[in-house]
Amino acid sequence: MNQDDERGENQRPRSGDAEPPPGADSRTRRGGEPGGGILMGRPFGVPVYVAPSWFLVAALITWVFGDQIQRVLPDLGAARYLVSLFFAIAFYASVLVHELAHTIAALRFKLPVRRIQLQFFGGVSEIEKETETPGREFVLAFVGPLLSLVLAGVFYLTMYAVEPGTVPGVLLAGLFISNLIVAIFNLLPGLPLDGGRMLRAVIWKITGKPMSGTIAAAWVGRALAVAVLIGLPLLTRTGLLGNNTDEISGVDTVTDALLAAILAAIIWTGAGNSLRMARLREHLPDLCARTLTRRAIPVEPATPLSEALRRANEAGARALVVVDGLGNPTGLVRETAIAGVPQHRRPWVAVSTLAQDLGDGMRVPAELAGQPLLDHLRASPATEYLVIEDTGDIYGVLSTADVERAFVKAMARPSA
Repeated sequence: MNQDDERGENQRPRSGDAEPPPGADSRTRRGGEPGGGILMGRPFGVPVYVAPSWFLVAALITWVFGDQIQRVLPDLGAARYLVSLFFAIAFYASVLVHELAHTIAALRFKLPVRRIQLQFFGGVSEIEKETETPGREFVLAFVGPLLSLVLAGVFYLTMYAVEPGTVPGVLLAGLFISNLIVAIFNLLPGLPLDGGRMLRAVIWKITGKPMSGTIAAAWVGRALAVAVLIGLPLLTRTGLLGNNTDEISGVDTVTDALLAAILAAIIWTGAGNSLRMARLREHLPDLCARTLTRRAIPVEPATPLSEALRRANEAGARALVVVDGLGNPTGLVRETAIAGVPQHRRPWVAVSTLAQDLGDGMRVPAELAGQPLLDHLRASPATEYLVIEDTGDIYGVLSTADVERAFVKAMARPSA
């Protein structure tokens, strides 16, 4: 339905989560990993996945649309469900076109796209970065509904080329209406819908503050969620959608209420996630390797642990780096390993026996900050990292636990 992630706010549509801290399993939903679904292809180099929830919705569409076909084409019999299944697949192909529009625009703006996922109520284009200007944000959001409107127009015009009351006529009419609904729904001016991102872009342009746009669009999104929860069942019960109220059964009432609740929950949750991700991006530059690093002292491999700790205490350091005879760092003494050695054993334990070898990616530049810092830590998971100056000199040791605490603090900090 919509495009977004970067993650969460540019994870279009609604259901992005706040980016986990580097120590967490932050990639279980990426394509090719658990939760990615079934890989269907890689248009424009972007993997497209179908989530397991899609099959549930496809079955529901097949059942509901099959009953609609029965009223128009009663002679089809059981074959109506085959026609209805084709409609479900064609509808989600239209959703894929909607998401590809977002993806192509993102790639045009040099924004990397992690993947596209077709899921429960639409699709998600997971875009890695934030747009740099409100104008690009507006375009990136608008192209999806625009393509859905174009598809609706194409299906509407094609209806005149076939006989009404036939299988092609019913399919084209269904695709026209469904694409029109997708376009209109996504144009509603509240996050995490495309219309909400367009509203955010407008307010961003007026105020010069992207956070102001996010706050306004998110609260409009929450208002929309309440309106959907209350208004959708009322519209169907009163016949304002053009339906026959005499044919509404108790099952229809429950179904409408359940659908409204699901849509409202998706919108409300997506709006909240957009706020959290905007707050994180606002404070993300505060996460700097240099400011989070613990001071460390170099020690030779044969140094007893007790002696190494004594030197560290004298220097006011909180970490140990093992170096070779030339002073080159070879390993880090993990804090957990030190804690596991009883006090009376420390004079007899060499630091080399507790050291973790420096692997690829365990060297972090002292000036690395923000998203690049988090990306570096995720690419090379570890409990501690060696922080080095541009000259190659040892600056200190960066603990993942310290980064996580700073991450949580940044998320909780009020926005300016």
